[in-house]
Amino acid sequence: MSHLVKLEKTELQLGYIPLLDCIALLWAKQRGFFDEVGLNVTLVKEASWASLRDRLAFGLLDAAHCLSAMLPAAAVGADQIGIALQTPLVLSENRAFISLNQKLCYQLDIQHTDTPEICAQKLVHYIHQDNIVSLAHVFQHSIHHYCLREWLALADYELAQSIQIKTLAPPYMVEALKNHLIDGFCVGEPWNTQAELQGFSHIVCASQDIIPNVADKVLAVSQEWAQQNPQTLIALTQAVLKAQQELRELEDFASVWQLLAEFEIIQFDCSAEIHVEKYFSIQNIIRNFVKESSAPKASDFEWLFKQMQKWNHAPISTITDHHSGVSCLLLEHYQAAYQAL
Repeated sequence: MSHLVKLEKTELQLGYIPLLDCIALLWAKQRGFFDEVGLNVTLVKEASWASLRDRLAFGLLDAAHCLSAMLPAAAVGADQIGIALQTPLVLSENRAFISLNQKLCYQLDIQHTDTPEICAQKLVHYIHQDNIVSLAHVFQHSIHHYCLREWLALADYELAQSIQIKTLAPPYMVEALKNHLIDGFCVGEPWNTQAELQGFSHIVCASQDIIPNVADKVLAVSQEWAQQNPQTLIALTQAVLKAQQELRELEDFASVWQLLAEFEIIQFDCSAEIHVEKYFSIQNIIRNFVKESSAPKASDFEWLFKQMQKWNHAPISTITDHHSGVSCLLLEHYQAAYQAL
């Protein structure tokens, strides 16, 4: 496509947070897929979702691995910035986990067979006995925040509304747990697995058992950037789509694992020889980040918009949830990229 169509911009800064679901961006760079479409992409590791959001909104990043819930928040100005963000591509769907420290799991007698509701009831009962429990999510506009509150609401809706939850960047979750700054968290992989293998926590629930299968991370750009660089965005989307497809079908994951280690996303020994179950679990997650199409869906963003009103106490907008959902999508760019593969 790139040799037939003139790209508006070829030098791109692409932001990401160290999580498993940035792998399609890393893989596209590693395999030369950006080069194939005429793009020279620099991958930029960001320290937190807040810094990534700000740098994307103000044009210091061209595009980024982004929390899906940031888009509806930006659409209605709930992020205090109000610069519209949009997406042509879903990078992952609902693949987060809730982890609690091992001592707390033991005190609460949490079993592997416990449902999310039973786990929540045990924790809420403990809190009602005047015990302080500190939980963390990755950002106030995220499925991780909503998942934590929906989980607690299975046992006590009022507590779910009122409990104070800390915000921590994903790579700092394990350290915070180790230093007793928090007792549990909701985050994407590999941080739940790392904390568990290091003996600090147990994974007690999967977000898939609590909330619908909605988009978690997306490839995002500002609305203005998309309007100014339509062909560049199609080329970028095409390269990441190609990476997604290859990762889904890849048989030998050794090179993927090596890449994740090089970027310090995987920081623990795990292979087909050691911690074997975790190794294949992570491999399965990477293969299935998106179940069907990577095209963003308005219904996902409508759900996120409702959650924002419910848990972030966002004002009821004059625009409808559907309009807000549709305004986050760049489906024409997705279709053009998909057809160019």
